[in-house]
Amino acid sequence: MAFFKKFIDKICDDDSSKTAYFGTVKPDPNFNAQNDAEKLKKAIETKGVDEATIVEVLAKRSNAQRQLIKEAYQQSTGKPLADALKKALKSDFEKVVLALLMTPPEYDAFEMKRAMKGLGTDENVLSEILGTRSNKEITAMKNTFKEVYGELLDEQIKGEVSGDLETTLLALCKATRSEDCNIDDGLAKSDAKALFEAGENRVGTVCSVLIDVLTSRSEAQLCKIFQYYGNFSKKGLAKALESELHGKFEDCVMTLVKAAWNKPAYFTERLHLAMKGLGTNTDTLTRIIVSRSEPDLLKIIQEYKRMYGKSLHEDLLKETSGDYEKILLAVCGTQ
Repeated sequence: MAFFKKFIDKICDDDSSKTAYFGTVKPDPNFNAQNDAEKLKKAIETKGVDEATIVEVLAKRSNAQRQLIKEAYQQSTGKPLADALKKALKSDFEKVVLALLMTPPEYDAFEMKRAMKGLGTDENVLSEILGTRSNKEITAMKNTFKEVYGELLDEQIKGEVSGDLETTLLALCKATRSEDCNIDDGLAKSDAKALFEAGENRVGTVCSVLIDVLTSRSEAQLCKIFQYYGNFSKKGLAKALESELHGKFEDCVMTLVKAAWNKPAYFTERLHLAMKGLGTNTDTLTRIIVSRSEPDLLKIIQEYKRMYGKSLHEDLLKETSGDYEKILLAVCGTQ
């Protein structure tokens, strides 16, 4: 519940988010795709590989600029840049570099595929991506998934998960969730009552009601529903859900609730948990830092300091090392 205690007053993003830029990676004003492609070619061919140049070029260019670098490299060498880097690099550093080279829909599709590959499924990754992306982003990811892997994303999900979690993920996968910024006060009150009647006010939770509300209402509308829920319950919706639900379905539901309250804070918590305790979940660090580098990583860095009393940079320095550490810090920028 610490998440909600700290952000109970943060209902929705302020209006400035519609015009301001909250990414840490910005386009290079002096960008030259051919020059960058040549720099990368030299860095790859240098004995022992010049990782510093690779970091300097890829972490300091926007995603759109990286796509132009890929084209320039292909034209000058006749080989894909990603293949050349794959051969030259290794480990977590390689993963970040290859992630930076993908377009956002390609990277989301890649992560979704990886979460469902082999034995076992990483349901939290499925929930994170589908629960935090816009309809436009989900549609682009689905199209890319079909192009790259020759499969329909929703069919793949059906084969990997079941029950209420499957129903929730498939509903999100439709990319039909309301994105209306206008709040319907009357609907918010009736939804809040319906959620209370379907959960806390009875034995056993009617999950269909919960799923329908959380996967169809806009994030702004959900914030208002959460507020009105307090009129029916002393617990509050978050605490009620935590006591009534369990397992991966609970994790998915809490992703939707937390992302509606404060999306940067949701990602902040994910980053913190990835570095907490023994071992570091580098896959989570890479995915969030790369995928949020242009949308809202600056906000995430600010939230990290506010929530945990120390900077994200401090924890990255403690929990990562070598070129992997350098490229993550470069993407995060100098704060």
